[in-house]
Amino acid sequence: MQAVIESGGKQYLVAPKDKIILEKLDGEVGSNVTFDKVLLLADESKADFGRPYLKQAKVVGKIVSQQRGEKLVIFKYRAKSRYRRKTGHRQSETVVQIETIA
Repeated sequence: MQAVIESGGKQYLVAPKDKIILEKLDGEVGSNVTFDKVLLLADESKADFGRPYLKQAKVVGKIVSQQRGEKLVIFKYRAKSRYRRKTGHRQSETVVQIETIA
């Protein structure tokens, strides 16, 4: 069974036992997270689509870790004007393991 969930404005295709990296979610490591915004549920034989969400569907996951993503370097440069700016950014992420799709 597979499902498409929405979290943080993005959509993810998940199945049981999958590990996905999401934008930071509130919660401690080891706690459960419920995703109510389910857009699609699919079996091998049929698929149910929501408009926009399925009302009775839920996906339950477990928080594996809270981490930071890899560093992005932002470098601004304007030719012939001695303008240079170098900054960086690291996004906070949550790793979630999908437990059940109901």
